[in-house]
Amino acid sequence: MINYVLNLQLFAADVNPINVTSQSSMSPTMKTFYDTALLENAREAMVFTQFGDKQPMHGNKVEWRKFNTFAKAMTPLTEGVIPTGQMFGMTKIEGEITQHGDFTAVSDRLELESYDDVIFGATEEMGAAEGETYDTLTRNILVAGNSVMYAGDGATSRQQISKGHKLTPETVNKAATWLKKNKAPKINGYYVALIHPSVAYDLRESEEWKEFHKYNDVTPIFKGEIGELHNVKFIETTNAKIWDNGDATDGSVVYATLFLGAKAFGILDPEGEGMEMIVKTKEQIGGPLNQFSTIGYKFCHGAKILYQERLLRVESGSSFGDVDTPN
Repeated sequence: MINYVLNLQLFAADVNPINVTSQSSMSPTMKTFYDTALLENAREAMVFTQFGDKQPMHGNKVEWRKFNTFAKAMTPLTEGVIPTGQMFGMTKIEGEITQHGDFTAVSDRLELESYDDVIFGATEEMGAAEGETYDTLTRNILVAGNSVMYAGDGATSRQQISKGHKLTPETVNKAATWLKKNKAPKINGYYVALIHPSVAYDLRESEEWKEFHKYNDVTPIFKGEIGELHNVKFIETTNAKIWDNGDATDGSVVYATLFLGAKAFGILDPEGEGMEMIVKTKEQIGGPLNQFSTIGYKFCHGAKILYQERLLRVESGSSFGDVDTPN
């Protein structure tokens, strides 16, 4: 069985990509079945993506519009005098669209001799890979934001972060206060923090976290939610960004925890724009001897930070900083 898979992947690299991405002639019912399997498994991995302001694609770009804010009217009105007034304007923000995809091949012998539905199994795994790819693309755009805070005492740069610079309840309070001072609107009544499990471990070990959750019944409202503190809901994901820190004396890595307000960033609507599962039977693509089937996906991606003042990146260490690897 192992030899089949290894040989298969070498063989799959020679498949004509033009044929692979063409439309399948399977029945509409089967196409819907496999598309649903892809979307359901992809959705589980889309942790960052769930908080984006979704927009459809226009041509080869995705576009968002935001209105300008108005200053306070502090000057008293004078009888009979029309005030100057303020200009109402709108800013257009555009994001580039990129297309991504991948596929695998299943040999006729593997399909015939396996006890399991290998086509469906490959579809499930492809869906998970698609979701992780989409979410990582979104994450990479968000961690490039302009606003950053460093956890712990004394750190003023990423290079100074070590294992001891943990994300504490005090740092969470500072991050929430930063969002409040920037008048960032909340998401269903809360700010949101996207956090790596290693960083979440340290936070959950703090007495303040334990005391809060001992006396408060916290009902999860977001996918991946593990709890709340200082009016911030924490969403755990292994996809949170980790950087190598070659300057750290203890050899630890640096983690990004993203604190968000509502509509901090926008994304291309993943379900409305080309998230597609493509299954080719061995009769369609398997060559003159019908030797393999292919299972793949493709999608378009676009994301953009819309309000820098609604997104704060907190960089910290963790107790696991010398164990985890950059991603």
